[in-house]
Amino acid sequence: MDFTYTDDQKMLKEAARRFLAAACPNVEWYLEMDKDEKGFTPELWKGMAELGWMGILFPEEYGGIGGGMLDMVTLMEEMGYAALPGPYFSTVILGGCTILEAGSEAQKQEFLPKISEGALRMTLALSEPAAAQFNPSLITVRAQAEGDGWVIDGTKLFVPDANVSDWMIVAARTAGKDLDKDGISLFLVETKTPGVGITLLKTVAGDKQCEVVFKEVRVPKGALLGEAGKGFAVIEKTLQIAAVAKCAEMLGGSNRVMELAVAYAKERVQFGKPIGTFQAVQHLCANMKMATEQSIYITYKAAWMIDRGMPEARKFAAVAKTWVSEAYKKVALIGHQIFGGTGYIVEHAMPIYSRRAKAGEYAFGSPNYQREIVAQELGL
Repeated sequence: MDFTYTDDQKMLKEAARRFLAAACPNVEWYLEMDKDEKGFTPELWKGMAELGWMGILFPEEYGGIGGGMLDMVTLMEEMGYAALPGPYFSTVILGGCTILEAGSEAQKQEFLPKISEGALRMTLALSEPAAAQFNPSLITVRAQAEGDGWVIDGTKLFVPDANVSDWMIVAARTAGKDLDKDGISLFLVETKTPGVGITLLKTVAGDKQCEVVFKEVRVPKGALLGEAGKGFAVIEKTLQIAAVAKCAEMLGGSNRVMELAVAYAKERVQFGKPIGTFQAVQHLCANMKMATEQSIYITYKAAWMIDRGMPEARKFAAVAKTWVSEAYKKVALIGHQIFGGTGYIVEHAMPIYSRRAKAGEYAFGSPNYQREIVAQELGL
């Protein structure tokens, strides 16, 4: 395994660092985005599309650049470093990758080029009030075949960026009993369809999560994504990619917190000395570095395995999500220790990253959920 950046990845990383530093300039800007219902600006979205980021994982025939998972995590690491807000993750990874995995050729041609050019935003409606974990077998939203289409009823919870999405992919049960893996189907639903109700929720990280209620929502037969009743495997594949991409985002956040804390330790003076000269603070910074370096290896190895279609990728993605979630939380807590009371001020950068660390811990499966996947892969 060689995780050395290619020349293209180096250019991608450097371009992302420059663009995001200018586009996401300071804490005041983040606080504005936190209050804004959309959570991003049209200029930011347009700029990312012009850089080709929207199509990074899509083949060229669908308007993409034909990159792989290692390219994606390179980019996501920079997005996490900058604490980028907005619907990039939900559109490209949750929406686009699901269509790429399960869509018909017509569906791919209809949606992926629009995503690639930044003309369309999407999300995935998966978790539910009685089953907030990202466990596809717990889906209770129902879709019944009726006439020349389907009727969807039920409630989805914590749907990312549904309030700014044009379309959503809805996971619904079309057959089987509760907890059955078979019988889950995926549907493309336009957010303006009659019967769709979207409510923006307050969240720990300030990201735009929504409750989505479906009341006799009628969609045509062509809205079915993939084969009826076979959506479980598709969702698992999407969540695997999402988990590793989220690891990269958290890794970037860890790097930024460490950078801020070390810089502060060098300049903050107590007892006539910079606090970074004290062994206790040095050890805290060393612990941050060790946690971050281990996160780099495990994240990039998981991406490398996905790129090669290795059967062990499912297990290693779960291992990565468990480790990096806990490492980011640890790094954020150490950052607060070093900054002291200053790091809890709303206008400081630390709360942005520590809140994202907590949200990231539970995104796409909590550490305990990921441990269950690892145990299954071990035959337990």
